Amino acid sequence: MPRIQLSSIYVDNQDKALAFYTDILGFEVKTHIPMGKFAWLTLVSPDDPQGPELVLEPAAHKAVQPFRRALYRDRIPVTSFAVDSVDAEYERLRELGVRFVQKPTTTGPVTVAVLDDTCGNLVQIASPAAPVEA
Repeated sequence: MPRIQLSSIYVDNQDKALAFYTDILGFEVKTHIPMGKFAWLTLVSPDDPQGPELVLEPAAHKAVQPFRRALYRDRIPVTSFAVDSVDAEYERLRELGVRFVQKPTTTGPVTVAVLDDTCGNLVQIASPAAPVEA
């Protein structure tokens, strides 16, 4: 059965993205191989270092920019990351200066919020919604 090994996110600047995704979001570098102007750069969750890798992919291909601009304009996240508590992570990230375009919102069984990764993307964080007390 297939399983997720790599998932790419296109970024305007790999160095800036590396700083944001590691220093702010808390991912760890798995692979960093310089390849001329760019690098093969993958990150993992510190909770699952052998798990799926996030590739910080250069947004250099001409087809990428129109697609990303349309998603950003329409406020569509390019990916979603699981967190234990959206409310707690929202507060932690806001204290670090992260700009959110959607505050924590509960929709059915999940709570989500959407942030700007400073590299041309919107990213969603999600956690199970708090149980409703009867």
